[in-house]
Order: sequence, then C-alpha cells, then structure tokens
Amino acid sequence: MNGEMFRKTTKGTPQGGNLSPLLANIYLNELDKLLTQRGHQFVRYADDCNIYVKSKRAGERVLRNVTIFLENKLELTINRHKTTVGSPLRLKFLGFTLGVDRNGAYARPHKVVKQRIKQALKIMTGRSRGISWLMLMKEIKQKMRGWLQYYGIGKMKTFIQQLDQWLRSRIRQLIWKRWKKIKTRYRELIKLGMTPEQAKTNANTRKGYWRTAHSKTLTYTYTNQKLERLGLINLSKTLQQIQSA
Repeated sequence: MNGEMFRKTTKGTPQGGNLSPLLANIYLNELDKLLTQRGHQFVRYADDCNIYVKSKRAGERVLRNVTIFLENKLELTINRHKTTVGSPLRLKFLGFTLGVDRNGAYARPHKVVKQRIKQALKIMTGRSRGISWLMLMKEIKQKMRGWLQYYGIGKMKTFIQQLDQWLRSRIRQLIWKRWKKIKTRYRELIKLGMTPEQAKTNANTRKGYWRTAHSKTLTYTYTNQKLERLGLINLSKTLQQIQSA
C-alpha cells in the first residue's frame, strides 16, 4: 500500500503471506548464528527479535553492533521507530510482555493488547448495533475463543475475571436498551420472576442504562447463568479449559 492506495507488487513477497516468515527465517539465520557466537540470550519470530542483556548500556552497544551487521552485511533496513532499548517488563513482543514474581519470570498479554480487546468488545456490544442476539453471541464467542487460544499461555486470570464482569454488564445494558418501552420492561421482568409490584417499580426507573446494568434489577434477574444460556461465553471457564488442555 502507498498511503491509502493499493499498488501492484513487483518484487518481494505479499505481507502476511505464508512464504514471508519462512524466507525471513532462512535469511536471518546468519543473525541467529552471530548472536549465538557472542553468547547473547535472544528470541526471534520472523523479523521480530528481542535480545536480552544485563544493562541499558550493554543494550545500546549490542543494538549498534547488530544494526551495523544487518544493514551492512545483510543489506536490510532497520525500523528506527520500532527498534529500541528497554525493559522486557514493559516492551511488547508478539503481543506479550514479561512479569516477575517469586517463581521467576512469566509471560502476560501487554497492556495495549488488553485495551484493544476491550475496545473491540465495546464496539461489538454497542447500543446502536442492529444485530440479533444469536449473531452477537456467536461474534463474541468467535472473537474471544481465538484471542484466548493465542494469549492463554500468558498469566491473566485477574484480567479475564474483570473482563467477564464488564462484558456481562455490557450485555445487561444492551438488554435493557432493547426493551425500550416501560410496558416491555414490565412484561420481561415479570417473566424473570419479579412480582407485578417489583416489576412496575423497576420498569419505571430513571437510572441510566449502565447504572441499571449494575443494579439488582438485572443482576438478580439476568444472572450469569442465564446470560450463559443466552449464549454468552464464560471467559474464565474457557481460559481454564484452554490452559488445562
């Protein structure tokens, strides 16, 4: 792409094609050998590489040397904006960063990745979307199963529990919005087990959609179990199944 315009490729391989990472691995094998000979700890996936050293000063020195090797020996161009020296506890690699506890280092989804998935779910569950419940639940399930399959090797139990709670609130909010009229809300609350008096009081509430989603009006009637029967994926259970498989 040239800006927003597509141009026919006259050389190289298509971006995202299966051949690209294979050719990158063959060509960058020389880099792997160099780093191994110098005793560096590193991890590389196609053209994305992290080299681990003991200090920032050492990192800057290694970066200079590797840049010279890649640009002069292999005739590659280094992306100066994405290439940096920093802490593995903050930098992102393949969507992950590292955390440390008393048991040592562990992988976890980077904060940017967490923000993006929450934003994607927010768009999916937007109040103005005209989509059936069946399609919405299927869309969320497909998105989150794929996401959890990829990031499931990381430590994120607390984040997923919080995302579960937030997503349920988004769905309850959407339910309340779609009921629209007071008589519809009254009828539906009766179906969910409220007495006529309770249903009348709650159907006439002046609370906003988000407040109502967190109130007893919906948390006691549209329980987590009922949301699952509606088709909503249980993220915590799904993550547990993936990690224990």
